[in-house]
Amino acid sequence: MCASCGCGEPNEQHGDSRHITLDQIDQAATAADMSSMEVAQNIMQSVQQSGSSMGSSQSGQASANN
Repeated sequence: MCASCGCGEPNEQHGDSRHITLDQIDQAATAADMSSMEVAQNIMQSVQQSGSSMGSSQSGQASANN
């Protein structure tokens, strides 16, 4: 799935650099000497800990659980 919107195109930014791509997650993993999965899990934990009340983070959790 796409890192940001779930479109199924993991490296598509849709003309907007604010979208997170799989390539960016892979680059972050390389920089931190960890797996892309660990980076993704750390991102999820950070969002959960921030207590963000934005609807998109809540819907992301719902689709991640499906």
